[in-house]
Amino acid sequence: MNILLYIIFLPILAALLCWLFKRSAAGIALIASAIVLILAGLVFWNGGAVSQLLTLRATPFSAGVFLAAAFFTLLIVLYSTKFMAADRQLDVYYGNIMITLGAAAGAVFASDYLTLLFFWGVLGITLYLLVGTGGDNAGSAAKKTLIIVGGADALMIFGLGLIYAMTGSVVIGAVKLPLTSVFPILAFLAMAAGVFAKAGAVPLHTWIPDSAEVAPVTVMAYLPAALDKLLGIYLLARLTLDVFTLVPNSAISITLMALGSLTIMTAVMAALVQHNLKKLLSFHAVSQVGYMVLGIGTGIPVAVAGGIFHMFNHTIYKSLLFLGSGAIEKQTGSTELDRLGGLARFMPITFGSMLIAALAISGVPPLNGFFSKWMIYQGVIELSKTSNLWIVWLVAAMFGSALTLASFIKVIHSVFLGQWSELTSKAREVAWPMWLPLVLLALLCIIFGIFAYSLPIPYLVATAVPAIKYSGFFNPVLATALILVGLLIGLLIYYFMSLVGTTTPTIIGKPAYIGGELMEESEIKISGTEFYNTIKETGPLTAVYGAAEKQYFDLYEIGRAAAFKISEWLSWLHNGLLSTYLFWLLLGAVVLFFYLVR
Repeated sequence: MNILLYIIFLPILAALLCWLFKRSAAGIALIASAIVLILAGLVFWNGGAVSQLLTLRATPFSAGVFLAAAFFTLLIVLYSTKFMAADRQLDVYYGNIMITLGAAAGAVFASDYLTLLFFWGVLGITLYLLVGTGGDNAGSAAKKTLIIVGGADALMIFGLGLIYAMTGSVVIGAVKLPLTSVFPILAFLAMAAGVFAKAGAVPLHTWIPDSAEVAPVTVMAYLPAALDKLLGIYLLARLTLDVFTLVPNSAISITLMALGSLTIMTAVMAALVQHNLKKLLSFHAVSQVGYMVLGIGTGIPVAVAGGIFHMFNHTIYKSLLFLGSGAIEKQTGSTELDRLGGLARFMPITFGSMLIAALAISGVPPLNGFFSKWMIYQGVIELSKTSNLWIVWLVAAMFGSALTLASFIKVIHSVFLGQWSELTSKAREVAWPMWLPLVLLALLCIIFGIFAYSLPIPYLVATAVPAIKYSGFFNPVLATALILVGLLIGLLIYYFMSLVGTTTPTIIGKPAYIGGELMEESEIKISGTEFYNTIKETGPLTAVYGAAEKQYFDLYEIGRAAAFKISEWLSWLHNGLLSTYLFWLLLGAVVLFFYLVR
């Protein structure tokens, strides 16, 4: 049997064993994910593989993407052995993770649209089931996830139908379609809807923050933070590189860059005012997708490569941040920023790892997030040769980085620094199966930064975009300076907002001792999160944040409200009264009469 078939069916077999031998589910999943990682490494090392049975083909690019997916699966399973409570349905949890891994392999290695569609649909079901493992309160979020992702998958079917009608082939990339007429554009937008729902880009992102409140943090670290980003952006890259011809500054290019910029700004603004760590991280998981979409949308090779590189980088530091929040929740019982503080003393490994991840996601050199953003900036600057809109995308990217840094200064200060509370003073470092993944991911943030141009870019990125050229308007000094200016703006935002309130934390529920003296209640300063509330009270932002809290921008809630209104209207039209039905019968007869005699 071909190695690709082993990679797909071994996790599925492991899932069946997890359901049969419930008490050994964790061990079965751990062994299976380790074997799949080894097999994925072999495929990657050999530069690919082919299987005729399910029309599978592993290219160097797809092999690298799945290698990352298998690596994160192993880390999540290892972490879960200590994180997941024994009273959870662990056989269902580990079984669904294994099926997700197998389906991810099928989606990544699919060489025809039918195989892709099948495994893509399976991934939507397992996503729903894994979000639902959060317990009784997770039902609503799981249903919302299924409807958004499933609805987008339905649009993908429509897009695939259009592609087949235009090309007469189900082979992915058999004929490359120019985005210059109506039907190719419709097909691309339909396919992009599936990408945006899976990766969590605006406007199909709202399932991620809702899931963050109820789903186990391991599910958030595995799916929205890692696997769904890999799969979604991988498919977007394949669409723009292999299936369609994307011309820089074309209508589709501008649409992608606009949606990417909108995703960056709206999500980071939402993250900035969150007081729950998991909810805050979920909005950053959305915001960072914007950089990937922006980079790929430029159509400039260096920026497309930057968007793909950012995809890999995001999976590293965002999974780390979610797993770090899980360690905090495990030891303190809370992820509310106002209740935490001083954990650096009690959880030094978690603190050090999350600090590196916070700097990486903010784009601080020499960590990995800096270099992928640097490449995206460079591509946006290169657009200045043909369009004046480049400054809009650049400003969005700069302020996104600035607000990200300001947001994570809040996180690090509120969680790890300052005075500790009675809640956090009892915390201790987590067991090694939980801190080892944090350390490994933190090391990758450093390695993928310092050795960006000798390791990840040649082996993971350039395989998809071999035409990377540092020429033309290439200006590394300018791109670097703009990122650093964005970081400086973030520091200034934090500083000036701190002047509105004060940032010395208190011991929640107890009088505070500062400098050895008992402070009076009137002298106790507010916690490090409170001054960010002033952002919501600033001018027109008050109305925007108010509308967001009422879910006026939530496409799911808008659709649900519209569906109920239509249902009410139809109920009114068909109320069961004979007189009503006689009226409609008469009206129909009149309309039919005038139609026939016209």
